[in-house]
Amino acid sequence: MSEFFNAIIEKPLLTSALVLVAVTIVVLGLSLQYYIRDFDTFIQQILAEAHGMIFDIAVIGILIFWLNQNGEIRQRIRTYKDEIDDFRLWESEEAAFRTVGNIKRLNRHKIHEINLVNCYLPRTNLNYVNLSSSNMNSANISQSSLIESNLENARLNQTNFENSNLNQAILKGAYASGANFKDAFLIKAHFENAFLIKANFNNAFLMEADLKGCYVMGADFENASLYKADLRGAKGLTLEQLSKAKTLYLAKFDDDILEQIKVNLPQLVGA
Repeated sequence: MSEFFNAIIEKPLLTSALVLVAVTIVVLGLSLQYYIRDFDTFIQQILAEAHGMIFDIAVIGILIFWLNQNGEIRQRIRTYKDEIDDFRLWESEEAAFRTVGNIKRLNRHKIHEINLVNCYLPRTNLNYVNLSSSNMNSANISQSSLIESNLENARLNQTNFENSNLNQAILKGAYASGANFKDAFLIKAHFENAFLIKANFNNAFLMEADLKGCYVMGADFENASLYKADLRGAKGLTLEQLSKAKTLYLAKFDDDILEQIKVNLPQLVGA
């Protein structure tokens, strides 16, 4: 007998069916006198309860569906972040491309604040991604494409962007002290109020870049093209830094430093 009972318990569907049959028999048995005595009124009450049950099922079903969907989305987001952690410091093409894939999936879920510290991402396509407020300190993103990417307020200290394409990228308010932009394309990039202390712009293309209000103490502009770049309000900018640039033609400066440039560096502002 106990074996038979255990066999039934081990089958949830059969157990549920037997419980339903037993409950139905008990309820119908207790209700039989009301069927016989006042059938019409009893049926009306049953129908009223049935409508209430339908409403309860609809509300509970929608709630369960929403909770299930929300839970699945949260789990996927957690998985994407865990995979980025797993690939961190792994210097391989596979790690780079899988990390980029996870970044784009997180973006699709409207997640942009991502921890990419020490991630290896050379030769990857990060065009149009949103990484605003992300922590990308010491990441290797050299020879990559970040056209129109959003890096606003991101932490980019010691990040390597050497020979990367950041044309029209948004780096407003970014913390990029010691970042390497050597040979990078930064045409029409937005650096407004960014921290570029000791950043390396050696041989970089900064044509029409917006560097208003940036902190550029110790930044290296050697052989950099600053054609039509806007450096008004830049903090820590010196004549010595600008003297190493490739060109300052049509670049915008505060009046005091512009006068110094015209007197001391006329060859760089000439046509």
